[in-house]
Formats: sequence, C-alpha cells, structure tokens
Amino acid sequence: MARSTQLVSQHLENISSDALEKYQDIIRNYVRGREGIYALYKRNKLYYVGLARNLRNRLKQHLKDRHSGKWDRFSVYLTVGGDSHIKELESLALRIVKPKGNKVKGKLVRSEDLRRKFRRDIQRKNQSDLDGIFGREMVVEAEDRPSVRAWNTRIREATGGRMPTLAQYIKEPIKLKGHHKGKTIHANVNSTGHVRFNGKVYTSPSLAAAAAVKRPTQNGWTFWHYERGPGDWVPLAKLRR
Repeated sequence: MARSTQLVSQHLENISSDALEKYQDIIRNYVRGREGIYALYKRNKLYYVGLARNLRNRLKQHLKDRHSGKWDRFSVYLTVGGDSHIKELESLALRIVKPKGNKVKGKLVRSEDLRRKFRRDIQRKNQSDLDGIFGREMVVEAEDRPSVRAWNTRIREATGGRMPTLAQYIKEPIKLKGHHKGKTIHANVNSTGHVRFNGKVYTSPSLAAAAAVKRPTQNGWTFWHYERGPGDWVPLAKLRR
C-alpha cells in the first residue's frame, strides 16, 4: 500500500492569546518561516479560520486589527510541501464551519460541484423506476438517429454482440488513460460500456489495454485510470469496489 502524503507536520491547539506576548520567543521558534492554517476562538467557539506563510506575524496582527478583542484562544497547524494545499484546506474549513469572523466564503476552484449531476441521476433513476412499474418500449429517441444507429451497428458487428465488461459499472461515458514506456495513452468508454481505443472497439478494458501495450494480455483494471473527479485519476479497478 502506498504511503499517504503528509499535510500537517506539527500542531499547537487551544492556546491562550496571552501566550503570544508572554512566550513569544518559544512560539517564534515553532512557527518561524512556517506556513499553515490557524483558527481563532472566543470562549471555545470558533470565530475565524485563516492561512498564513508567517503564522506568528499573522496572529500578532489579529491582536490589533478588526479581530482585536474578538478572540481569546488560538490553534495552529503547520503544513509541509509548500503552500500548494493550504489555500484549498482553508476553503474547505470555511465551507464546513462558516466562522462568523470570515467575510469570504471558501472557493473550491478545481472541484466539481455534484449537485447538478446528483439531480440528473435522481431523475434518471426515477424514470427507470417508473418504466419498471408501468412498462415502456425500449426505444430511446436519441438512438433512433441514423448516425447513432449506424454506430451501434458497427459496435455490435465489431464485438460480436458480446456484453461489455464495464456495462454493469457505468451509466455515462468516461475517459481513460494509461502509461506505457513514458507515454500517456488515451481511450474512451461509451455509455454502453464499450472501450474505444485507436479506432477500434473492445468489450473489456483488458483487451483494450493489451492492444495499447501490444501484448497478448494486459490487466486493464490496473492499467487504465479514469477521472473520478476533476484531476482525481484513479485505477479503473475502483469501479468494482
């Protein structure tokens, strides 16, 4: 099992604001030149969440700025790996707890909002349930277009009418990518579960992977990765879990 990447290296929680002055030398040694997330509290209730590249200076600023007198304790979480994650971590915290001292709502710039997809999937499931209760001719308007009929015919002819392995795991098209000899290889899976690679159609990801690496066999579940969310590429095997 691969080791998870560490984000927080050290933390100091629930400390009185008076300590910033009384024990500033000790705290300076802890946080000098360090970046991370901090939280301010008033009578044990979260008041404000922020991030800083110099935590000590930022906390001292909050003793005199608009937050002065509005907090009496603080916590700091020192992060590693630069500041590539702390902005998103701050945004996540703001969206969850919504501290009253923060004026700006956290933005998850590269995260996909699933609300619309959730709505469509609910509608699709409800329609499927109604079809099962009342019955319906298995004719979809989109499939009646000549171009779609021709494509479906080509798929059936190319695969001998075999049921694709991925049919039970997906309901909409997905993109695949794999790596071989330093190159990134791309493929597509249509809504029926057929894998299309290099102009040919395959009924299983392993057959497509074997063609991609030019070998008799290849485990497609580990070779191919799919984008579970924007930028979140995971092995195709996770579809079966």
